[in-house]
Formats: sequence, structure tokens, C-alpha cells
Amino acid sequence: MQIDEAEQAIKEILPEKRFVHSVGVSETAGKLANRYGGDVYKARLAGMLHDIVKYFSDDELKAMILRKPGTWSDCLKYSDKLWHAPAGAVYVQDKFGIDDPDILNAIIYHTTGRKEMTLLEKIIFLADYIEPNRSFPGVDTVREAAERDLNEAVRLELQKTIAYLVAKQQSVYPKTFEAYNDLVMKNDKKTNEVTE
Repeated sequence: MQIDEAEQAIKEILPEKRFVHSVGVSETAGKLANRYGGDVYKARLAGMLHDIVKYFSDDELKAMILRKPGTWSDCLKYSDKLWHAPAGAVYVQDKFGIDDPDILNAIIYHTTGRKEMTLLEKIIFLADYIEPNRSFPGVDTVREAAERDLNEAVRLELQKTIAYLVAKQQSVYPKTFEAYNDLVMKNDKKTNEVTE
């Protein structure tokens, strides 16, 4: 699937504001992939498609998640705002024949992250948060970090997301904690190796 085909597909499905966001994510993901040595095509495609089923009904999303083994159906115990991510991967696989696990996993984990995220997963996770149409407290700090260090930017995003959910007394999906701890522990290990 070409990027322009993906753009046309989401334009037919998403409201204008979400379409503009998705184009912004795709462009930002391409820039991040270029900066950090990732696959620009995969980053642009995953970014364009990441929210494709965002406005499907909860029943449709749940059915997609439960239909495909290997998707993380445990997210159904948490906020329904997470469901579009794994359902989106199922949808693009079924509808467009996209079966590249890198692209599918980047879509699946774009809202939560996970331990041992791949480069593409980090890029889509971060691009979704920092694309130019996003405007909320703290986003500029993460944007600045993204210019210097991908892992630091992802860790900051996770930290801010967890703090936001805790402040709102909302549940935090376990893979999000695991992603945060993984990056903190890797940074601690790297710091210790430098000082030894």
C-alpha cells in the first residue's frame, strides 16, 4: 500500500480533525525515522493508519480484538480508548492485506507502548504525541527531547501519560508501566556503565 492510498483510505473514514492528526503523525513519523535510522516508508504508513478505526463502535472494536488471536485482548479490561489500537491492526491486515509485523505492532502499541519497543513502535508512539497539531501542557518538552534522544522522549511521554492518568484516577494499562520501567532501567544501566 502506498502512502497516498493510505491517506485516501483514512480520508474516507475519519472526521477531518482526526484525518489532519493522522497526516501529521505520518509526517512526524517519517522525520523521526529519518533522524533515527528507521524505515521511513513503514513509519509514514503506520502513522497514517494508526487511528483508522478510532471512531468505530465499541462493539465493532471488541469483535475485531477477540477475532484475531495474538492481539492483546486483555486491553478490554481497561479503558475503551485503548481498543482502537489493536483493532486498527486487525482492520488494516484484513482490509488492505498489510501483514508486516513491524507495522502491525506499531499500530497495536501506539497508545500504550510496551517493554522492549522496537524502533518503529517508539517512532509511532512518539509521533502520535508530538505531531504539530497537538497542543497541551508538556508537549513542547517532549518535542525538544525528540530532537536529541528518542528513548528520552519516549520515556518522558510515558511519564507524562502515567502522571496524567493517575491524576485523573484512571487505570493505567500494565504494558505502559512496563514500557516506562524498561526505558528507565536501560537508562540506569547505561549511566552505570559510563560511570564505572
